[in-house]
Amino acid sequence: MPFRALVVLSFAALLAACSSDQPQTAPAPKAPVASKTAKTLGPLPAYQRELSGTLLNIPAGAEVELALLVIDDRGRPQNLLASSTLSSNGLDLPYQLRFNPEAFPAGARVELRGRASKSGQLILHLPPVRIFQAQTQATGPLRFERAP
Repeated sequence: MPFRALVVLSFAALLAACSSDQPQTAPAPKAPVASKTAKTLGPLPAYQRELSGTLLNIPAGAEVELALLVIDDRGRPQNLLASSTLSSNGLDLPYQLRFNPEAFPAGARVELRGRASKSGQLILHLPPVRIFQAQTQATGPLRFERAP
């Protein structure tokens, strides 16, 4: 038997073995379930501090970006201390943002800023939240506003 015929026959046998008579059904989508505890990043190392809280009224499917920034006198970001990206499921979204307290500048203005986008379009923004001390703290619930 020629080599080509053997290859074609083997390929046909492989396709026949992999085919199935039963139609494949897609699993039903699951409804979002609120978790009672935030997804933790593990124990907090001694050299880090953490901001935590809950983001309210973020629509399902939106991508949320949070950033801890050093801000100059004109309100412009000068340095990024920490950032995080989260995906919303339509429920209150817990967050944890870890940063190095040694990078926290003394006497400078530090703010937590955020934005939410859906399909690449900015839909919400977080009014700046001033962070005064480089220590672990809970910001509580934060509400985003419609983007201008």
